[in-house]
Amino acid sequence: MKITIAQIAPKLSRSNLKRVVDIVKEYKKESDLIIFPELSLSGYLLQDKLYEDAWSLDEIEELIEASKDIDIVVGAAMRDKKVFRNSALYLSKGALLSRHDKVHLPNYGMFEEARYFSAGNVFESFYVGELKVSMLVCEDLWNAQMHADLYKEDPDLIIVIAASPARGFEESGLLIEKQWYSLINAAALNSKSKVIFVNRVGFEDGLGFWGGSCIVDERTNILAKLPKYDECIESFEIEGLS
Repeated sequence: MKITIAQIAPKLSRSNLKRVVDIVKEYKKESDLIIFPELSLSGYLLQDKLYEDAWSLDEIEELIEASKDIDIVVGAAMRDKKVFRNSALYLSKGALLSRHDKVHLPNYGMFEEARYFSAGNVFESFYVGELKVSMLVCEDLWNAQMHADLYKEDPDLIIVIAASPARGFEESGLLIEKQWYSLINAAALNSKSKVIFVNRVGFEDGLGFWGGSCIVDERTNILAKLPKYDECIESFEIEGLS
């Protein structure tokens, strides 16, 4: 299975949709699946802009249509009447195959998601052909219950999309990077699954995002790793996924 990681720097704007569609069209002939970061259709620090910039499914029909040529995972602020969710969408064959609404919304320090979004309350895996897939959004992977749920679900592939800011600068490296890779490795080992982590880059209102997207296998071997801080779109052939 050939997978494309789109480690991009979304803007605080609905203009992200056009860019995402353009990237999908560019890579549709060379990959089976392309994955974008958390909230890649709208930017992260939406705050009150959420009410204007959240999406409904009919508003992203062009992107859904593009999934006839390549499967797509994208992060989006979704509107369900007056309820707003931080969602991961899996689009395939011109339709929404699965949607995971972020369950664990951070509301501490620099994070205010719980003020604006409603939490999801369901965690379910789904099948892409014979491949069992689980999707998580950022903070979900930091919750012990989610790791227990992943173990029960026993997926073949875990997809984690994130908008993780850079913090914890130390002489030995970036602390948040070390913490993330520890969590990714734990998820891979405990569930005996491959894990794809796609984190955004760029800046919003002085907040910088560090990237470092990666793919690890069931034994935590690194199959692919993207650079920190820079936009990067790369495709990788991953054995054992079909």
